[in-house]
Amino acid sequence: MDKYIYDESNGLWYELQGDYYIPCLTLPTEKEYKPIGLWGQRHKRYLQEHKRALYATLLTSGKLNDYLADVDKQAEKRFERLVEQMKQAQGITERLKAKNALEWVQKIQTFGFSTKSKL
Repeated sequence: MDKYIYDESNGLWYELQGDYYIPCLTLPTEKEYKPIGLWGQRHKRYLQEHKRALYATLLTSGKLNDYLADVDKQAEKRFERLVEQMKQAQGITERLKAKNALEWVQKIQTFGFSTKSKL
């Protein structure tokens, strides 16, 4: 028996595994790998736990990475917008930072942000 055979009716190669021929299938590769941040990782975990069919569809179609990178980018923009709105509501401005740096740091820290974050 041949190790590999080709079936012209469906265009697939098969590999002999024991007594059976198993199709040689591979997942489609994504065009480019995009890094996925915190929000994308959290959404991936959500999909794995609660939306298994959608996760499997995206994974097997080769679109999971693009989808998660897009979700991550959207969530990051929304988070930055919310932070800016919350800072304005609390009176935390660049003017305050220039005028009274100590008060600015106190407000930032009571607001729950670190002075090391992108503010």
